[in-house]
Amino acid sequence: MINDRRKFLKNLSTTTIGAAAIVATPLIETQAAITRASSANLINVGLIGVRGMGWADLNSFLKNPDTRCIALCDVDADLLAQRAAEIEKKFGNKPQTFSDHRELLKIKDLQAVMIGTPDHWHCLQVCDACAAGKDIYVEKPISLNPEEADLMVKMVRKHNRILQVGQWQRSDRHWIDALKELKTGSIGKVRQVKAWADVNYGRDFNVVPDSEAPKGVDYDRWLGPAPERPFNKNRFHGTFRYFWDYAGGLMTDWGVHMLDMVLAGMNAKNPKSVMAIGGKLAFPNDAAETPDTLTTVYDFGDFSLVWEQFMAMGTSPYLDDVSEPGVAFIGEKGILAINRAHWKIIPLEDNGKYLMNTMPVRRSWDSGLDAHTRNWLECIRDRKDPNCTIEMGRDTAVVAQLGNIAYRTGRKLEWDAQKRQFKNDTEGNKLLKVNYRAPWELPKT
Repeated sequence: MINDRRKFLKNLSTTTIGAAAIVATPLIETQAAITRASSANLINVGLIGVRGMGWADLNSFLKNPDTRCIALCDVDADLLAQRAAEIEKKFGNKPQTFSDHRELLKIKDLQAVMIGTPDHWHCLQVCDACAAGKDIYVEKPISLNPEEADLMVKMVRKHNRILQVGQWQRSDRHWIDALKELKTGSIGKVRQVKAWADVNYGRDFNVVPDSEAPKGVDYDRWLGPAPERPFNKNRFHGTFRYFWDYAGGLMTDWGVHMLDMVLAGMNAKNPKSVMAIGGKLAFPNDAAETPDTLTTVYDFGDFSLVWEQFMAMGTSPYLDDVSEPGVAFIGEKGILAINRAHWKIIPLEDNGKYLMNTMPVRRSWDSGLDAHTRNWLECIRDRKDPNCTIEMGRDTAVVAQLGNIAYRTGRKLEWDAQKRQFKNDTEGNKLLKVNYRAPWELPKT
């Protein structure tokens, strides 16, 4: 497993597989399949945001026959040209390139679009793609705040689009099998769930002065609806996620993946309340705005959920891994613990006797990302909902965002899921809403 995020992002520029790929199909082999494809069955796709996970998602999708990338969009002109050349070399067709996603969406024979931009762009780009009649694969989290997430659900359903959220564990047999075991009831009634991201990166994020944007980068377009600020390399590319203008830190990064599995396993959607404590406790003087240490407690009524995050720790509760985020379902008879490497049952004891049978450790063997992009392709053809619908993406994003808002307000917050607001907390409710920079506006349904 690749655990160091900086190494991971660097590797993405030289590899042709996604972050989760275990069994890879060389892209040059896939080209042969595409060459044989009937043009009537061909799905033309475009990519918005060609760095990091966007590029990984596209490469995964293009392993499937009857797929072709015909358009790329990015604010970095040099990287955009590089990616277009890579597509041409591997597949023989040169995609059109754009700096404005709205121009890409005007291509008539483009059926689908993948979105791998920073979080603060997701809502506008998804809504524009819906209005343009394109099917969509969007990276997680789907939005920067709950108001955006709720609007995105309405837009996808209004325009009848097939949207897959990049929470790919929904398609990974490893996670599917673990949750299937959970739902047999073998560990008994689950009273608490713990989810965590104790990652081994984050030590070297020093404050640096503002500077000019790199040559060829349209920085104003990168900012988009976010507040106008001078360029600073810490707020750009992979580390954008540690600033509130663009993302939500570890909570909406790794947290979304793990919290998604909690909601799926527990058939849950909305907490009754949330509270959080933490801060920049390990690295108080680094450049990040988001906390490096955080404990968040959710009350779902019939169970509690505890989320924990630690930068530069590299531990994994209940499992023998280093720096591997995971989930533990704590039942009356045992604990089901899972991460991307493996899952296992830990039987509880009473008077020296196990309360349930032991099980061997189950190790991951599937490529969840490849299964997820393949599922999206199949659903585009069949016009059926994919494994991670817009509603699933909305529910998980909102749970994570509520946790961040509880941290930022410093209060326990009561959530009214019907009214989509906190009960009697004006400051918290303000953080549920968008605050776009002019001339950007939230689309109307």
